[in-house]
Amino acid sequence: MTDSPVLFDVTDKVATITLNRPGNRNSMDAELLPAFKEAIDQVRSRDDIRCLVITGTGKSFCAGMDFHAAFPKDTHLLPNQVFEKVYEPFLAVADLPMPTIGALNGHAIGGGFGLAMMCDIRVASTQGKYGANFARLGIHSGMAVSYVLPRLVGFSKANELLFTGRLFDGAEAREMGWASYALAPDQVLPKALELAGEIALSAPAAVQMMKQSILQGLDWNYKEAARWEAHCQSRTFEMEDAKEGIAALLEKRLPSFKGC
Repeated sequence: MTDSPVLFDVTDKVATITLNRPGNRNSMDAELLPAFKEAIDQVRSRDDIRCLVITGTGKSFCAGMDFHAAFPKDTHLLPNQVFEKVYEPFLAVADLPMPTIGALNGHAIGGGFGLAMMCDIRVASTQGKYGANFARLGIHSGMAVSYVLPRLVGFSKANELLFTGRLFDGAEAREMGWASYALAPDQVLPKALELAGEIALSAPAAVQMMKQSILQGLDWNYKEAARWEAHCQSRTFEMEDAKEGIAALLEKRLPSFKGC
């Protein structure tokens, strides 16, 4: 169904998950997140999938949290656990045994930036904007962004990007090694599918074991990092600077932070 918030397809042993809310810039909300989880569950349930491609419709891959949407109300959850629950569907990508490719058709910001980094390979758009703008909103990063980003672009560049919250384009993403390719928007998905097809031709057991070997060599512990970030993010979210930062974003103006 084309009106579904998330589309799922399998062709020639390659699965494709498409975020399908272009009018909302494929933002993380109460409709998209459970649909994404369902799609990931479908990937897990099949043994014929050798590679997964994640992409979006419209001009955004994923614009991150939808600040117009309400957070889930659950009196049994602590504030940090609410953030863990929100990010859980996207974090599940990192647990998949097969390689994953982010076909970043457009902007990937905040939580969408985090989703892109859960993928093993990224193909960026030359017209896309990418980055962790959390500091510009007065909040701490989430979804293990502060853990994964230094492992992709190095300590100094990760510090620059996280402390300034600035966005970068596809060409810079390729230059710094955050993405493997930077292509015109209409070439992003075809290139990702081409790469996925090449992976699908390789022996699946060998590929999956090599993926685990790579992650083991990196001392990959993104779950613990995500839990710590959820704690920090929930604390900063309660501060006046976060209220100001989010209000400024929605009102399309520069924030005036007070440090509290």
